[in-house]
Amino acid sequence: MLETIRFSFIDQAHMQAALDIRTAVFVKEQGVDPTLEYDSHEEESHHYLCYADGIAVGTGRWRETSQGIKFERYAVLSQYRNKGIGAVILNTMLNDLTSVGAKIYLHAQLPAVDFYRRHGFVEEGEVFYEAGIAHLKMSYQTIS
Repeated sequence: MLETIRFSFIDQAHMQAALDIRTAVFVKEQGVDPTLEYDSHEEESHHYLCYADGIAVGTGRWRETSQGIKFERYAVLSQYRNKGIGAVILNTMLNDLTSVGAKIYLHAQLPAVDFYRRHGFVEEGEVFYEAGIAHLKMSYQTIS
């Protein structure tokens, strides 16, 4: 059974679970410097965790920027990928925000572009690098 919860930075138990997932995926798997992974936007962001049978297996967050609402720090533990967990988190975040009226965008790692495309995001611009990893900016296209 999957359950997605929303929480804020002050909820330290859930925050630690999200950071553990991000450490496993970004720092350990992908070699991202921890000083780049944990940033000054943690407190202002709106965080999400997905639990599979009571185990925290995926996370994401969003925050407001000058360009709109940015989805980021989106990660699913490797052994839980390709089981619909990413879609559950993404759809929960989108459902929370699509009535807001602001642009929703993200910086997708290249292997995740097709995933985001299937969920209504379209590419913008050229490939760029963040933390040494190739990304594309993608924006959510609402259906009128």
